[in-house]
Amino acid sequence: MSQTSSISKSCACRNVSPCQAGEAGKLFLWFPVPHTLKKAISYLQNSAIKFELMSERPGLSVECRPGQAQEITCNLAQLVVPRELKETQVLFIRGTIQPQLQDFSKIASLQRFIKFTQSNWLVEILAEERFTSYFQPIVSIQDTTQIYGYESLLRGLDEQGNIVPPGPILELALEAGLMPQLDRIARLSAIAQASRHQISGRIFINFTPTALYDPVSCLRSTVEAIDRAGISHERVIFEVVESDNPQDLAHLKAVLQYYRDAGFLVALDDLGSGYSSLNLLHQLRPDFLKLDMELIRDVHQDLYKALITEKLLELAQKLNIQTVVEWEKLAIKKKLTGAIAREIKSIQSEQNLS
Repeated sequence: MSQTSSISKSCACRNVSPCQAGEAGKLFLWFPVPHTLKKAISYLQNSAIKFELMSERPGLSVECRPGQAQEITCNLAQLVVPRELKETQVLFIRGTIQPQLQDFSKIASLQRFIKFTQSNWLVEILAEERFTSYFQPIVSIQDTTQIYGYESLLRGLDEQGNIVPPGPILELALEAGLMPQLDRIARLSAIAQASRHQISGRIFINFTPTALYDPVSCLRSTVEAIDRAGISHERVIFEVVESDNPQDLAHLKAVLQYYRDAGFLVALDDLGSGYSSLNLLHQLRPDFLKLDMELIRDVHQDLYKALITEKLLELAQKLNIQTVVEWEKLAIKKKLTGAIAREIKSIQSEQNLS
């Protein structure tokens, strides 16, 4: 096996394994402050659960029977404040052996560990790749009969083939640390379904920059799938979602540069939803802007929204950036100003697919 192949197969975005905390094993807990440790000791003593203190840092270990690790961590979560929930670290190892060096990469926050113990249904869907993609049309405001492109929308499938809504999938994947796996499958599903349905025009694919550890190794399978499907690179637009969460800007730029070097276009999604929109616009210099639906909702009835939207569109026009706006059906009518109407390319909201 070549070195490249070995690295590719070990990439985190390909690693989907079920939670093992339901088995017998050893639970290690490290706490941010001694006060948190005292809470844990009090709970374990009151519950008659044997434990050992660790001297290196505030922490303890518990030998657990099947299912007990889940019970202990969930009960502890009820005793701590949100910051302690995030800063307490957990490691679970099957059996009674001491942790090895490679095990420490599995350490997670108490909050994430609990979510991961509840994620077996999602892990199962990910492992079996039970997903499909829908395509939401993007139409021109000048002629809504003309489809400019499509946005790919990922949907899960249960064992009977019924649709699993995206909300619970995305929320659990984020909290359980499964976004790299979900993000990879979302990209590959969009490409496979676009090829299957012979989608013409541009294809907009969402991606999560923080889910990508290394652009070259994590995105190689995406580019290969696009090439196998015979989809020209200039037809594919990768969307990065803007948020008020701080991003590793250098990493984000590296990801977008990888896409651009491969001939793809990039879009900044949900502009206006966070606090760093204009700075990201300057730093990333996207080919497309997608304005946040909350900014556009009832824009014809809100002077502040209308003026902000108009200025964003004027800015995009001067920077030669194409603009996409997402709105709810019938939310925007003929009261839009002429300047906005000339610049907006509309997109029906996801809620109207049904």
